[in-house]
Amino acid sequence: MLNLTPFLLFDGDCAEAMLFYKACFGGELVLTKVKDTPMKDQIRSELHEKVINAHLMSGAVEFTATDWLHQMRKPRSGNTVCMYLNGGSYGELRAIFDNLSIGADPALLDDLRNMPFGRYGHLADRYGVHWFFQGDKS
Repeated sequence: MLNLTPFLLFDGDCAEAMLFYKACFGGELVLTKVKDTPMKDQIRSELHEKVINAHLMSGAVEFTATDWLHQMRKPRSGNTVCMYLNGGSYGELRAIFDNLSIGADPALLDDLRNMPFGRYGHLADRYGVHWFFQGDKS
């Protein structure tokens, strides 16, 4: 089953921000830092304390966040709030990814690929909306 949630990108203060949102909304917060993942060996050590995934769930309120980790792109107003599509089969993700990529900026397109945590992809559609995709490895 596919799920769509808001996705926030922070410039190093993801943990602080998500703890603030937890205080506002209540619920359960799960924070995962780079150092706590199999990806730590692929990422520079100075980034190991950054949050690679934060998930807040409180009743009907649910959203995900991360610290900015892309070395070639910089955060700026407009590219720090995204849509996060996760779950579903590779075929489901691939079809939606391909449709959204029509007219997308090729410089902001990371095709679906296997990562240590599962399938991952990212694109900025023709309207500038950033989409992150994550699914099970298969």
